[in-house]
Amino acid sequence: MDLDLRKLRYFVAVAEHRHFGRAAEQLYITQPVLSRQIRAFEQELQCALLVRTTRSVELTTAGKQLYEEAQGVLAAVDAAMRRVRDVDRAVQRLVVAFSPGLHVSEALRAFTSRYPDVETDVVPARWWEQDMPLRDGRAQVGFLRRPFDDSGLHTTPIGHEPRVACMPAEHPLAGRGELTCADLDGERMLDAPTRRTSSLEEKFELIAAGHGIALVPLSVARSYPRPDLAHLPVTDAPGVQTCLAVLADRREKLLRDFLEIATATLRRI
Repeated sequence: MDLDLRKLRYFVAVAEHRHFGRAAEQLYITQPVLSRQIRAFEQELQCALLVRTTRSVELTTAGKQLYEEAQGVLAAVDAAMRRVRDVDRAVQRLVVAFSPGLHVSEALRAFTSRYPDVETDVVPARWWEQDMPLRDGRAQVGFLRRPFDDSGLHTTPIGHEPRVACMPAEHPLAGRGELTCADLDGERMLDAPTRRTSSLEEKFELIAAGHGIALVPLSVARSYPRPDLAHLPVTDAPGVQTCLAVLADRREKLLRDFLEIATATLRRI
């Protein structure tokens, strides 16, 4: 079966809005047309993607899987179309993927000061597949946090950052100044593979609701402050390594120069 990208985009819009009317407005089509397209898509796939009620639209298990897969597929297609337009316009572009909480802006500024004619952009790397933007062509460089699949990649270590325990602000441990791993023995931990969340916002929402505690990098905790959550240092928890990553077979001078600039810049931060 050939993949119908138009129907896939329609499905993603409904999945994001959880509402046919709002999705139709975003897509500039009528709600009945959108509904027919989604039903036709379900028939082609031979499975239900959505559970419809008079008040809400929810994803089935298959729908959740497709939504997860579709975001990467559509992003890769959009990136390919952008590269085609760049070639037509003779535009040079460097795109950097970054893990949640990591900041690459200073390196991009330093690079742009040396290469003002090169357009730069960034794309977020989802925490469970940080290497994917490099492999599907959305980005040439990744500023990533281990662990990730580094097969076929050249990596340059940048530094380490500590992990903190994220828990509800009312948790009995939340009043302490710091913790050890032993203090967390017996606590329910909300970490993969126990339960994988599709976003950090979802993870923090579950933690705030009392579903468990999670060890998260310090930069992530600082990037998502919430009054109903507490973040405590765990003195003996292993740190997390950050690194720059590129496909091992990429040898362009522009890319090498960015890696040199970024390595020097990010190691100072």
